Amino acid sequence: MKIVVNAQERAFLFQKGKFVKMLESGEYHFWTNNVHVQRCTLVAPLHKSFSPVELALFQQDSNFTSQIITQEVPDGMIALHYIDGRFVEGMPAGKYTYWNIVQKHTFKLYDITKPEVQEDIPIAIREKLRVGGLAVSFEVADTQKGLLFYNGEFQRMVDAGRYFFWGNNGIQVKMQFVKTRKQELLLSGQEILTKDKVGIRLNFVCDYRFTDCLKAYQEIDDVENQFRTAVQLTVRDYVSGLTLDELLLQRESIADELLKRLVPKAKEMYIEVSDAGIRDVILPGEIRDIMNTVLIAEKKAQANVITRREEVASTRSLLNTAKLMDENKTLYKLKELEYLERICENVGDISVSGGGDLLESLRELLRPKD
Repeated sequence: MKIVVNAQERAFLFQKGKFVKMLESGEYHFWTNNVHVQRCTLVAPLHKSFSPVELALFQQDSNFTSQIITQEVPDGMIALHYIDGRFVEGMPAGKYTYWNIVQKHTFKLYDITKPEVQEDIPIAIREKLRVGGLAVSFEVADTQKGLLFYNGEFQRMVDAGRYFFWGNNGIQVKMQFVKTRKQELLLSGQEILTKDKVGIRLNFVCDYRFTDCLKAYQEIDDVENQFRTAVQLTVRDYVSGLTLDELLLQRESIADELLKRLVPKAKEMYIEVSDAGIRDVILPGEIRDIMNTVLIAEKKAQANVITRREEVASTRSLLNTAKLMDENKTLYKLKELEYLERICENVGDISVSGGGDLLESLRELLRPKD
């Protein structure tokens, strides 16, 4: 029987089902046909091609053991696998066997019982570990702080940056993000009943920032939601004690009063409120119609007053003019000439009929009268 093993292969010889030896590349002849071989390429991982029992059997051949490399990764560790100096994969706990002939395999072991990925691992490799599901990452922006938790227990506050943590090690890692710059809280469509029993909807806005992020999140459960609730209650409590007219006429002073009331409550939550104001007051449809009717009536009354005032002023002016013309005949004549000039400006053609002297008629018209 003839068996040929290619240059990039190794073969394992079995006779009557019993392992005999490993065959390197070459041509082999056997007197009996009661033999068979199992082949494997020199780049195939041996632990994937053969079972642990088979590999233990092959290791009875010293020639085989001299051409392989085995890496055992204990529990709580991970191995970074390099081929010819280039990172290939991360390997969790287990036993791994490779041919170490055409490719050089090296490994680095790391402890994963501490959740954070070690700083000496390049970030490019950490990213590959994340893609492979062996690590997780969190990115904290410049305007944020990160609160780090292991299995629900707070560990520390971290600054802006990217952080990698080992996965599949039984430790749940969570990062809670906190904004450090000024934020805006908007309460939209708050339904409030005023003192005079008018139902309105109110849009309220305030600017705030955390003065101590760590204490705020350590000492207060869901601090942002609690702050929102405190603002809602403060706005409702104050606005419900005002009439609709007071609310509409005193918006600026109301905003100052609400800010004054919010500051001490926010301080208890390690929050600083810098500004507050009522953005919109939305009235029910029927109230809005009534107010529009009142406004139109007021504007009409104002317009009537102005009209009467102008009429009185105009009449008084005419009276003064008449008195002056009555006392001064020259002024009267000048006024008469002024009106005649205005009439002539609008005359296109003059038709003369019935004879007579036109110039004499004009002289008669302009001649002073006693």
